[in-house]
Amino acid sequence: MKKTVKKMDVAVLQLPSKKRYQENLSKLLDFLNSNPEKKIVLAPEVYLTAYDYEHLSTAAKFSAKVIKTLKKVVDGQIVVLTVLLKEGDDFVNQAVVIHKHKVVHRQEKAKLFKLGEEDLYLRAGKEKKIKPFTIDGVRYALLICFELRFKSLWKQIEGADVVLIPARWGLARKKHLEILSQALAVMNQCYVLLSNSSNSDMASSSAIISPNGDVVMDDTQEILESTVDFREIKKMRRYIVLD
Repeated sequence: MKKTVKKMDVAVLQLPSKKRYQENLSKLLDFLNSNPEKKIVLAPEVYLTAYDYEHLSTAAKFSAKVIKTLKKVVDGQIVVLTVLLKEGDDFVNQAVVIHKHKVVHRQEKAKLFKLGEEDLYLRAGKEKKIKPFTIDGVRYALLICFELRFKSLWKQIEGADVVLIPARWGLARKKHLEILSQALAVMNQCYVLLSNSSNSDMASSSAIISPNGDVVMDDTQEILESTVDFREIKKMRRYIVLD
């Protein structure tokens, strides 16, 4: 990571997805416009449309337009969300990372959640694409919801300073989400930013977790804010050497 980067203000959104796509987008844009100091803004998985399988084509067209809109407005911030898109004859759940008016990283969900019938409607991405990527000298990695459960993927993203997890994780397995996200931060000695949906059947449990396991979490809030302190990462990796 860049030696000049010491701290970074970040925000994870803990919002429900409304039926009207435009209402979800307006909420996101309002937050971006009123919080320009937040370097990273992470939204829940498929926040804009939810898994609207009955209207996949409409959701995909809307999502494609939203990416164009966000590219126009996002400058110094790093905005992360997943969207339903059409790729050829198939639909995919694709994470996009937008920074300085460009999509700087794309990653399709590789581990589809069969209990949610994702595999019946979406094409899985390639697991080998799940690996760290760099923005302004900081190493990031991204896991989409169900992918958090796979220890092989934890190995693939070793070395990332910040792991981003957009999720739509169900209420019935709320404890699993909390345990796994906190364990990942401690095991990989990194910050974990988790943004989960707050629809009534979803777990919430959005969090900002430090390499030491310190957790910012509050299910009553729509937005969770904290600071990523890169000195904490260096300290943990220096004193507890794992290689």
